[in-house]
Amino acid sequence: MPLITPWRSRALTAALLAAVLTTSTACGDDAPGTSAGGSIKIGLLASLSGTYQAVGTEIRDGFQLYLDTHDGKLGGRQVDLIVADEGNGAQTAVPAATKLLKQDRVSALTGIVGGGSVAGVTPVLNETKVPLVGSNGRPELKDVSRVWHTSYLSDEPGAAIAQHVRDNVKGSVYAIGPDYQGGWDELRGFTDAFGKIGGKLANADGKTTFTPFPATTNFLPYFARIKASGAAAVYTFYAGSAAVDFVKQYAQSEIKDIPLYAAGFLTEGGVLNAQGEAARDIYSVLNYSPDLDNAENRAFVAAWKAKHDGSPTTYALASYDAAAVLDRAIGAAGSDPTPEAINTAIGKLGQIASPRGTWQFSTTTHSPVQKWYLRQVRQDGRALSNTVVGDLATVGR
Repeated sequence: MPLITPWRSRALTAALLAAVLTTSTACGDDAPGTSAGGSIKIGLLASLSGTYQAVGTEIRDGFQLYLDTHDGKLGGRQVDLIVADEGNGAQTAVPAATKLLKQDRVSALTGIVGGGSVAGVTPVLNETKVPLVGSNGRPELKDVSRVWHTSYLSDEPGAAIAQHVRDNVKGSVYAIGPDYQGGWDELRGFTDAFGKIGGKLANADGKTTFTPFPATTNFLPYFARIKASGAAAVYTFYAGSAAVDFVKQYAQSEIKDIPLYAAGFLTEGGVLNAQGEAARDIYSVLNYSPDLDNAENRAFVAAWKAKHDGSPTTYALASYDAAAVLDRAIGAAGSDPTPEAINTAIGKLGQIASPRGTWQFSTTTHSPVQKWYLRQVRQDGRALSNTVVGDLATVGR
């Protein structure tokens, strides 16, 4: 989310290039991505500061968990992981990625929280001929020749839950979300699919209400509009601190009894702890839940809990899977795993066993063809959790 994609891409200036924040475990002048000792350089770019710092931290930690449980190797080669800060979007992501690709000369890039960041970085990927195995939502791109994602396209969560909402809500639905690329994609996925099956929006103009991002912290005026609309339910996408504000204020507002449906990022990870009782009973859609009952997930959750407080999120899961993809692809690339060879190998992987369930890359979008799950915030022991209550559509194209 999912995602979650912060700011739009903007023109970069020389001053932004100086703002790159990078920490490295290796650098040098070897051939791209490899060192004399047979190791391989992988660049990880994630939001380690700014609005989505929590998401970026999960992405970093999910990738590191895979390395920790696989002797620090991918494809049989020791990994030199070079981590850079994406910040709040393309303005800082592009110069950080440029350093990883051109100066550090990584064999592959992974991570990236923002859809706008992905769009901004793609031209540099093509210039350097290095693949990206991204681990968060992204918009549709015209050129995905070197862009792969283990997460989802940003319009897919809403598309996956639209039929369930249509079948279970007797009346119109109010759509609301943040005014940036991620919000546009997430809400469009729902409203387009909902409209095609006869669903009606309660919004006064029949269009999604977008709130200024990241400036909006008081949602009460918007809740007044929702009440006046006569909506039978609300569908939304928010993440990070905005999700906490939205949910807490919703639970205290005059519309608190109107059912709330959302892309799963609204209650995912640490934000659920911050929301507390205010999040109870919220329905959400996501491609993962830590309570999925399969061998891969049981092992993943146990390994995560051995190193971290709480359960893993979809962000950590997608990054763990990104490492798994690179593991197989680097191994399949042979004795000389060049970026081009790795990119070719990714396209031939076929089905991938994962804690979320088996999935595979779409040949057209390079994003997963995967099952989506309906979750509800329920009591789980002494804590609230996102509990799977049903299967939704399998989405991917």
